[in-house]
Amino acid sequence: MPKLMKRAEIPAFLAAISNGDPAPRTELDYETPFQLLVAVVLSAQTTDIAVNKVTKGLFAAAPDPAAMAALEADGIGPFIRSIGLWQTKAKNVAALARQLLDHHGGAVPGTRADLEALPGVGRKTANVVLNEIFGQPTMAVDTHIFRLGNRTGLAPGPTPRAVEEQLLKRIPKDMLKPAHLWLILHGRYVCKARTPECWRCSGSAYCTYGEKLAAPPIRARS
Repeated sequence: MPKLMKRAEIPAFLAAISNGDPAPRTELDYETPFQLLVAVVLSAQTTDIAVNKVTKGLFAAAPDPAAMAALEADGIGPFIRSIGLWQTKAKNVAALARQLLDHHGGAVPGTRADLEALPGVGRKTANVVLNEIFGQPTMAVDTHIFRLGNRTGLAPGPTPRAVEEQLLKRIPKDMLKPAHLWLILHGRYVCKARTPECWRCSGSAYCTYGEKLAAPPIRARS
């Protein structure tokens, strides 16, 4: 595990990996808070690209909680068969749509307790919705953020919750909301799981990872 990144260097590191984007947006496609909630539930153990492929048809058929609840799990299933755990996800999406209608007037609630009471919604999903829709400075620790927190020395911890708590303590409050997506996107496209592309990392000067990788040699054309 690398040594802890200096707290004073964290703002510079985050600014560097932000690529000049002060207000990053999730790569999940959605038009309403309800659609984002459903997309995040479907994204568990599935890529955003795969989710966007299935939600295009699903949201056309059921753009709101009433239409989604009317589809029920059997009607939702055919739209999402190509993603992992689709049967469980179909049941959860149908149930959460019904619960939104029954207990929240069809609106997505803006509190953690109410969100986590919905079927299929855990802490990570609630954090994404609170950050993206309600502008709260939450940190949804997915596989990318967990990896970066430990690899870079930004917020090392043995569990996602431990990394989340470290990030909330160490990142300046005014940077917390955008930092969530800066870290996800940096982990997705630069600080990759198997081979971190250190040679093109704009934040490498602050990262404490001790095995920074050089760019692979350019192969000569035969």
